[in-house]
Amino acid sequence: MNSTQAMVTGERADLLASLARQRHFLRHTVGDLTDEQARQRTTVSELCLGGRFITDGPSAMGGGNADPDAWANLFRMLDGETLSGLLAEYGRVARQTDELVAALPDLDADQPLNSPWVPPGTRWTARRVLLHVIAETAQHAGHADIIRESLDGQKTMG
Repeated sequence: MNSTQAMVTGERADLLASLARQRHFLRHTVGDLTDEQARQRTTVSELCLGGRFITDGPSAMGGGNADPDAWANLFRMLDGETLSGLLAEYGRVARQTDELVAALPDLDADQPLNSPWVPPGTRWTARRVLLHVIAETAQHAGHADIIRESLDGQKTMG
């Protein structure tokens, strides 16, 4: 538990604790890999354990308008990147997210969701966005576990 999580109570504390657990699984899965292992693709997808989507989130997606090579690079660990550097950035973004959740005046506040995957005019509450982040983190932790098992047989989540 970080200091931000210690300051919040109730629903926010529960949501942040759930997100922290999923982050732990993701970080644990890649914890002792070399940069070469983190860069390796073990499935037919572009995913590797060092892909940058985990640090940049949706902003890394270029609004869905990126060229195919740039899009694929979001799921790869590029030359010059290190797993420790990606994990440090992931930690920084996680702390910022926790601080934001703690400071939000109202989890019911909503914003327009400008995405090609939802109908125009769709709005999501802060709560729904956070639940989505938790679900995505859990899903990607599961993906990471499959990739890790393909790399070296290590089962990190079960």
